Amino acid sequence: MRIAINTRFLLKDRLEGIGLFTHEVAKGLVAQHPEFEFIFFFDRPFDRDFVLSKNVTPIVLFPPARHPLLFVWWFEWSVRRALKKHRIDVFLSPDNFMSLSTDVRTVLVTHDLAHVHYPRQVSLFQRLYYQFFTKRFNQRASRIVAVSEFTKADLVKQYGIAPAKISVSGNGCREMFSPLQMAEKMDARDAFSEGKPYFYYIGAVHPRKNVHRLIAAFDQFKTTTGASHKLLIAGRFAWQAGEVKSAFEVAKHQSDIRFLGYVTDADSSQLMGAAAALVYVSLFEGFGVPLLEAMHAEVPIVTSNVSSLPEVAGEAALLVAPTKVEEIAEAMRRISEDEHLCNKLVANGRVQRTKFNWQRATDVVYEGLLNCLTV
Repeated sequence: MRIAINTRFLLKDRLEGIGLFTHEVAKGLVAQHPEFEFIFFFDRPFDRDFVLSKNVTPIVLFPPARHPLLFVWWFEWSVRRALKKHRIDVFLSPDNFMSLSTDVRTVLVTHDLAHVHYPRQVSLFQRLYYQFFTKRFNQRASRIVAVSEFTKADLVKQYGIAPAKISVSGNGCREMFSPLQMAEKMDARDAFSEGKPYFYYIGAVHPRKNVHRLIAAFDQFKTTTGASHKLLIAGRFAWQAGEVKSAFEVAKHQSDIRFLGYVTDADSSQLMGAAAALVYVSLFEGFGVPLLEAMHAEVPIVTSNVSSLPEVAGEAALLVAPTKVEEIAEAMRRISEDEHLCNKLVANGRVQRTKFNWQRATDVVYEGLLNCLTV
């Protein structure tokens, strides 16, 4: 069997979200099925580390697809031609997009429908692209893999997709996330937070991620409790970050808030493992990988009571209404003052994390690929 995989999100030192899913599932597939030939479609020069095995052939297809007009060109012209040229049996596209013009059966991975719920939080061209293509992609796909039960239900509700067409994979966690010894925690705090305990956020700095309310809640927490905690925010500033900057500018405790920008894998594992808690109060998520990373690092979690986040968090988190600053601040207070609560959340996380792993995700995707060939 010849399987093509859209690997355009395999970017050296920038494996985030979809790129991480693509890498881990592709790695599992090529290792577990040496009898198959895999063709990786990149949209730009690639790092040789992403040629994961001898049964992988990498191909660069022009143009680099990072704009809606180029999405159309890449998927509807370059990908379609390559699928035909290389006699592909089935195509795996793990990044929400696919080709509508190919006859090759396709397994589409849909991570979320955020643009449906928050259309104004994507640029105009992207919004128009999503509104025109996303429903068509999911209707045309031979099989769909959703990363959560929430996303599956959203596909059924928004687009009328038959539930039987959709499988749920979940995500996994990289091995680098594990509990730190106390000495390691203190070293990390010395390096990143002046030796003080801290709340941690990692992800894009963007309105949908609700970082502006996180900052306001932290400011309220500091004013109310006088605690020594810091707030560390890791991630790149994305489009429409003005609300975040405004929240920071009016915060009374600016000196206790630190924007880290993009952090390396090594720093990320240390930052997570030494945190007093992960505070991830996004307005909408298809999964929420940082929650799983916190469970593996055995760190308490504060997260939102909306979208997929309660499904992923289980009993390992304090759930809050993400639009209510006072609820987020109160959850921070409880974490800072109640060691028994923290220990309970960590213990619950040890159980909850067993529900999600990359092997399960790989198995679900592989089953979808096989189903494409037998239908």
